[in-house]
Amino acid sequence: MKIILTVTNDLTYDQRMIRICTSLTNAGFEVLLVGRQRDFSKPFQQQPFTQKRLKCWFNQGKFFYLEYNIRLFFLLLFSEFDIVCSIDLDTILAGFWVSKIRNKTGVYDAHEYFTEVPEVVERPKVQAMWRWVANHTIPCLKYCYTVCESLAIVFKKEYGTDFEVIRNVPFKMETAPLKSPNFESKSIILYQGVLNDGRGLEEAIAAIQQVDNAELWLAGEGDLSKELRQLANDLKVEDKVKFLGYITPAELKKVTQQATIGLNLLQNKGLNYYYSLANKAFDYIQNGKPSINMKFPEYEGLNAEYGTFILIENLEVNALAHSINNLLTNQDLYLKIQENCLKAKEKLNWEKEEIKLVNFYKNVIQNEY
Repeated sequence: MKIILTVTNDLTYDQRMIRICTSLTNAGFEVLLVGRQRDFSKPFQQQPFTQKRLKCWFNQGKFFYLEYNIRLFFLLLFSEFDIVCSIDLDTILAGFWVSKIRNKTGVYDAHEYFTEVPEVVERPKVQAMWRWVANHTIPCLKYCYTVCESLAIVFKKEYGTDFEVIRNVPFKMETAPLKSPNFESKSIILYQGVLNDGRGLEEAIAAIQQVDNAELWLAGEGDLSKELRQLANDLKVEDKVKFLGYITPAELKKVTQQATIGLNLLQNKGLNYYYSLANKAFDYIQNGKPSINMKFPEYEGLNAEYGTFILIENLEVNALAHSINNLLTNQDLYLKIQENCLKAKEKLNWEKEEIKLVNFYKNVIQNEY
């Protein structure tokens, strides 16, 4: 059985899709992951599954999404496959219509609440377009999954479609034995992910002013890359803020192991962030790193069960700086959270979650073929 999975990124840095495609390949499926060719795209890293990129004339905005879906439509129309899985709304139109035309099975993987991301919420006409796409496709699909229970409940209510929950968690990692952190050396406060609106990055850069003997490392790039570099200069903290740029998943693991504290900060700008459950939160857990997260439903639930986070109510700079300094000065608190992370990682790992993923696709095949 062949599965084609479609995204709009360039594949190299997509840890989630690498995990999913590897697990499906190991389960005996033939897998093709389709993404996007960018001018800065690196050569493919060797993977157990097949990869392909589509080159577009347009690189952003409505013309990009239109062109990409047209190119993807014709690729799928003339490709052999049994199941096409569209990851998020930005690839769903091509997958949905080709599956109907060719009488194949369409699957939807909702990595996020696409109509509620800040870049969409703040533009009513754009939001209306994506809502039309969602309402035109999702209610017609039998097989869907998403990354957390909160989103599954919301999607069921909005579209009338059941969503399986397959969390975006990393592979289980081996970590060194616990030891008291040496806070006399320079601490590393790490953010990993895209540098986009609503991620609390401006506040993190401002807060590092109030944290002694520490650096803020930002691993990734995004829409705010230029503005954030300028902000660091304007606040005269360019010596305390390190922009790592795009790095591969293998490189990111090494960076995370060096960190003292992880950041997963979100403004409540649209329901996508409010109901989120970001993979970076689990990456920090797997590496035994205490992290600061928002007091949103999914993080509250996890923290109540495992005690792996410091939760903050809002993104106020002084409050964020206080939370960072509290972790860096209260060694008992730091070590307790670190211990909790090492216990939680035994349950919150991809080895357990991939069982649900494989069973999901086996169920699709059993029902459709």
